[in-house]
Amino acid sequence: MDFSDLAKMKEMMGQARQMQEQMERKLAETVVEASSGGGVVSVRMNGKKEVLRLKIEPTAIGSAGSDLELLEDLITAAINEAGRRADEAMKASVSDMMGGLKLPGMS
Repeated sequence: MDFSDLAKMKEMMGQARQMQEQMERKLAETVVEASSGGGVVSVRMNGKKEVLRLKIEPTAIGSAGSDLELLEDLITAAINEAGRRADEAMKASVSDMMGGLKLPGMS
């Protein structure tokens, strides 16, 4: 391996680092929303799958006989759907960034 190969390798590593930094920014900037129970529970999540906001309509807890287990299920469903949407948004973003290049595990 000569110095030109090392220089090319260093350049490639720099480009990979830049792409990783760009992806980290994109993850933080991507925001998705999902709801369940006809909008009774809604979740806002970023591309890092951090929950940014959880909203529960007062009607979900307003009645004395409200079902806590049902509310827990609605929250779980909304969070899981937001996670799926975040995954889809990031796959599309990576695909755009890579110019349609097919990478293993990113199908």
